[in-house]
Amino acid sequence: MEQRNLGGLMVSALGLGCMGMTSAYGPAGEPAAMARLIRQAHDLGVTHFDTAEAYGPFANESLLGEALAPIRDQVVVATKFGFDIDPVTGARGPAGTNSRPDQIRRVAEASLRRLKRDRIDLFYQHRVDPAVPIEEVAGTVRDLIHEGKVGHFGLSEAGLATIRRAHAVQPIAAVQSEYSLFWREPEAALLPLLDALGIGFVPFSPLGAGFLTGAITEATTFAADDFRNLVPRLAPEARRANMALVALVQDLAQGLGATPAQVALAWLLQRRPAISPIPGTTKPHRLIENLGAAALSLSPEDLTRIETALADFTPEGARLPQAVLAMTGL
Repeated sequence: MEQRNLGGLMVSALGLGCMGMTSAYGPAGEPAAMARLIRQAHDLGVTHFDTAEAYGPFANESLLGEALAPIRDQVVVATKFGFDIDPVTGARGPAGTNSRPDQIRRVAEASLRRLKRDRIDLFYQHRVDPAVPIEEVAGTVRDLIHEGKVGHFGLSEAGLATIRRAHAVQPIAAVQSEYSLFWREPEAALLPLLDALGIGFVPFSPLGAGFLTGAITEATTFAADDFRNLVPRLAPEARRANMALVALVQDLAQGLGATPAQVALAWLLQRRPAISPIPGTTKPHRLIENLGAAALSLSPEDLTRIETALADFTPEGARLPQAVLAMTGL
């Protein structure tokens, strides 16, 4: 698979978001099956794997560490710090976020053990902590880089001023935020800033939490513990209005002999060179489908058709629950 440069870190054009294997999208996958899926992704060219201590908590990092142990020198693993999580019980603390220097160091050491690695390739601040200056956060990660425990620094869901301030202390390799045909706000100011600073971009939810695949309809029901039950944009009444976007992607995909997921991912890959979307899945056939997007090229006419159609489309509903949006820093 083609490689992309994220601020000096080389990764596969498409990565694998591993969160849903252990949390957020209903029941966790069977560990042995998820480990096989992770190894299959690598066999198909994926070198960029995304996890976090918060996914589980802790279970996702442990799963990835076991699965990638035999090939750990052949892959790039990104994980995250920044939430107030009890290191023993995994319970969330009252503060919500916690990026104090001692906490960042504690998380780094614990993540290294679970991931069975000597270095975290890409260490993101998961959410901005209003109680800790970003310069202090960046300085702590800079020290971890100098100590050889971290390779590169990243920010997730950070605002423009935060990115500038952090980058001045420790160069940022990548910023992670939601971006897809379903959510294009990063184009307004975030992507131009990243281009100017030479920072890579890692879109999460590149398939709109599955909506852009066409597999979700107005009648779809999610498992009781599926995060999508809380997403305003995926409420049944919002889905009804948003199906117009799915119809557009389905129509374009049919003409290209591709699937809607492949069109949505190919569109992202052609937005800028320094981008590596991280679609997630627990199903081998969906993995193969998603990775097929790396070989799909949209013509200028295809891209114009998408832009023309999107000009008349306004998504219904907020992209995330209000409690989550309050922590994004955007």
